[in-house]
Amino acid sequence: MARDPFRAAAARVRHLIRLRPRPRSAGRPGRRAHTGGLPGGAPHPFARALGLVAVVLFGAWLGLLVVGSVRAPVGPMDTTMTLRPSLSGGTKINVSPLGALELDSHRAPVRLDVDIDRLDPVRSEALVQHPERLAGLEAEVGDDVGAGARELAVRSCVAVVSGATALGLAVYRRPRRALAAGGLALALLTASGVGAYATWNPESVLEPKFSGLLSSAPSVVGDARSIVTDFDVYQQELARLVTNVTKLYDATSTLPVYSPDPATLRVLHVSDIHLNPAAWHIIGSLVEQYDIDVIIDSGDTMDHGAAVENSFLDPISDLGAPYVWVRGNHDSAVTQRYLEKNKRFKNVHVLDGGRAVNVGGLRVAGIGDPQFTPDRTGPEQAEGAERAAGLQLAAALRDQRRAGTPADIAVAHEPEAVRQTDGLVPLALAGHVHHRQNEVMKGGTRLMVEGSTGGGGLRAVQNEKPEQVLASVLYLDRSTRRLQAWDEITLGGLGLTTAEVSRHLPKKSRPDATPSPIRFG
Repeated sequence: MARDPFRAAAARVRHLIRLRPRPRSAGRPGRRAHTGGLPGGAPHPFARALGLVAVVLFGAWLGLLVVGSVRAPVGPMDTTMTLRPSLSGGTKINVSPLGALELDSHRAPVRLDVDIDRLDPVRSEALVQHPERLAGLEAEVGDDVGAGARELAVRSCVAVVSGATALGLAVYRRPRRALAAGGLALALLTASGVGAYATWNPESVLEPKFSGLLSSAPSVVGDARSIVTDFDVYQQELARLVTNVTKLYDATSTLPVYSPDPATLRVLHVSDIHLNPAAWHIIGSLVEQYDIDVIIDSGDTMDHGAAVENSFLDPISDLGAPYVWVRGNHDSAVTQRYLEKNKRFKNVHVLDGGRAVNVGGLRVAGIGDPQFTPDRTGPEQAEGAERAAGLQLAAALRDQRRAGTPADIAVAHEPEAVRQTDGLVPLALAGHVHHRQNEVMKGGTRLMVEGSTGGGGLRAVQNEKPEQVLASVLYLDRSTRRLQAWDEITLGGLGLTTAEVSRHLPKKSRPDATPSPIRFG
């Protein structure tokens, strides 16, 4: 048990109840007279009781804070369960980075906090490999929660007794009073438990209160009562969703690999991931199979750009290749600062304002989207703002060319912005529109617009048809940094297991204009 918190707490409580060493009695040396606490007399009983209550409450709280939590597996998830003092009671479930939901589960001076730490890959894969286990998942989760709650109850009892006793000993320096404080803390926790049991409301799950990004959950998931009523149907849909994501992973891992000249630079162009965690597995698989030198992300990696989404970006540091990123209209300044300032992102290069970077044998310049419109507002201002951003990028490219350091690739999120760089770079990349575009502009610059590598993001599961997952591998000559060929990789999306790789060559480099797709699934 940590000592510093209890020392500080003891000092505060002592100050509160004005505990002082009692003066010795003149008539009986060695004995303490019952004076002190109040001026010229014994401590008032009310002050003593108030001081003891303060010791009990403060000590119990410190005990719960230091040792009052347990790690418990719940189905395929790893969770941390904690009891916290609360005037309103209830249960709070934290789902990082999406937010939290609160349940009015009970009325007692303690609240149950459940933090979902991670999805265990071994237990998740076991569910995917054996979907029939989903039929017993409800009972398994119930058993896991029960086991975790029992362990939490025991640990909480030990925590409050230890905390109150330790603080009582530090304040009173008398074992009896310290034990009394510990006993009162245990009685208080027991009474709280009885109150929670007596007021337990199992129907609270039907009326949760959402916060953070989960505040949009009711519109996405549907009415909670219908989910409970039609749980069998919901369970089947859950099994299908988990199975489809796994099939998507499997399709990516078996994509054919091309082996061009070893001197060729390989660039993976991704865009519009929109907070879909499946995209990181897909990108990681492509990096490994195609031996990618540089990943270029043309924005909209996030969906709302809120700070709670930031941890979604953490897998970028483990992708195994430099990651060049520009801000999209769903990526906020908070998102950009997280990538720029976080020391874990040693492989990330954030481009904005026309800044250029030498990475993987290429010089890439880019600019972030001038607009932040996660709710898709303000279309009347979009074209002018994007054109102005593109002109800023073009001016930076001219300056770099005059300085003798011309860029090989220009990147922006909106195609309209990057069109302003025509004639200043051989290759320009963009995203935003969720479908591919490929053209050689009047000035000779090839514009390549990528579709959504996140399959439209998690919102796509609401559509009648799944949106395709798109990415491209670009092959550039290492000496001239000119585009030699590109592979368009297309996955069928959630619910579909088809995958296609199409090889394309620039018209001047091939005898015909017919791509050679490879399909399977």
